[in-house]
Amino acid sequence: MRPDAKGDTVERAVRLGTATLHEAAGKIGALPSAIGPVWDAPAFGGPALTVRGPAADNLWLHRGLLQAEPGQVMVVTVEGHHEAGYWGEVMAVAAQVRGLVGLVIDGCVRDVSALRDLGFPVHARGLCIRGTDKDPHGDGAVHGSLRIGDVDVHSGDLVVADGDGVVILPQDRAEHIVVDGEAREAEEARILTALRRGETTVDLLNLPKEPK
Repeated sequence: MRPDAKGDTVERAVRLGTATLHEAAGKIGALPSAIGPVWDAPAFGGPALTVRGPAADNLWLHRGLLQAEPGQVMVVTVEGHHEAGYWGEVMAVAAQVRGLVGLVIDGCVRDVSALRDLGFPVHARGLCIRGTDKDPHGDGAVHGSLRIGDVDVHSGDLVVADGDGVVILPQDRAEHIVVDGEAREAEEARILTALRRGETTVDLLNLPKEPK
């Protein structure tokens, strides 16, 4: 999925939300629950720009910014090393200039007050003030494949993040998953209307009323 392609799909996906998309995708794509918003940012989404860097080093994130295109979400792994602040105010400003719509990192960030003031949404493992190196010989990549938890992420996959978490949808299935999600949303609206009329979840969801 190119940053300029299927913009309507991105908007519809963000409106549906991560939980509905995860269910509609067949319960795939949910990143670990430890990765969440570092401030109360609005939901966001876009094609993934994948970046892999070494532990306690953020040079590859800077290199990723050089290749960023408007509408993308940077998705980062750092060898499972969380005790460093890989991203802060300076990089957020640089990201906004490049047109990135958000960051998802399997690691920590810092400068949360500045991120909030800038309005730049970040989903991370948490906050950490420890600094990072910038080793020019450090192993990493931009646009390579990543694995976060049990989810494989490729550049171009659709990323959606909100207050509930982050979901990654394979780019070749994203539109189909969004259509299925909209059908699920319509069915849920029907159930909510029935509940307000006094019907029960057990009846509406065809749940067993007694143990077998």
